[in-house]
Amino acid sequence: MTQMTKKYVIYYRVSTKRQGESGLGLEAQERDVALYLENYSDQPFEVLGTFTDVESGKHADRVELTKALDLARSEGAELLVAKLDRLSRKVSQIAALMDDKRLSIRVAAMPNADKFQLHIYAALAEQERDFISLRTKQALASAKERGVKLGGLRDKTMKRNEAAKEVADIAAKRIADIAMPLREAGKSYQAVADALNAAKVATPRGGREWYPASVRNALLRLA
Repeated sequence: MTQMTKKYVIYYRVSTKRQGESGLGLEAQERDVALYLENYSDQPFEVLGTFTDVESGKHADRVELTKALDLARSEGAELLVAKLDRLSRKVSQIAALMDDKRLSIRVAAMPNADKFQLHIYAALAEQERDFISLRTKQALASAKERGVKLGGLRDKTMKRNEAAKEVADIAAKRIADIAMPLREAGKSYQAVADALNAAKVATPRGGREWYPASVRNALLRLA
């Protein structure tokens, strides 16, 4: 008897253009999806398409999400996301998708959760975000009443961020002679990381081990 192939359509979302370009956030989603496919999915499986939006989760009319939903429905495939909030941050949007009889949704971080459980989780997560937002607003208002200069705190944060960016830029230039020729020769990020580790090149934070993600981020700075 021939075994049926499990079909998936994968959807990723990052909130900002910077995250989309750097891979921050996206790499974590890719890792979680890979873990699900390797450890929890029915075998064999086929990924019919992968779609990525660089947009806030508050918006329902995301272009790539629409494409992913259409493909999943037409092919009878399961829509696979790393986390539920990548699909949407609004429980009303998630509920509407859950009610779609033509759509099956799977969350990699909650591999065994059914639609009912995902709906409950979405509602709880929305309540928690609302509470955190309210708590933050009240804390800022109290600080302002006590005379705390909130802008000063932001200035210090900006200076720290600028210093961190300068350190990262210097580290990126330091690896250029090794990393760029290897990439131009078609070597993977892992191969570049291995070469840097063998050469004992320090990471931007002074560490001793490079990883594919840190290599890619450094090369993006050079670009």
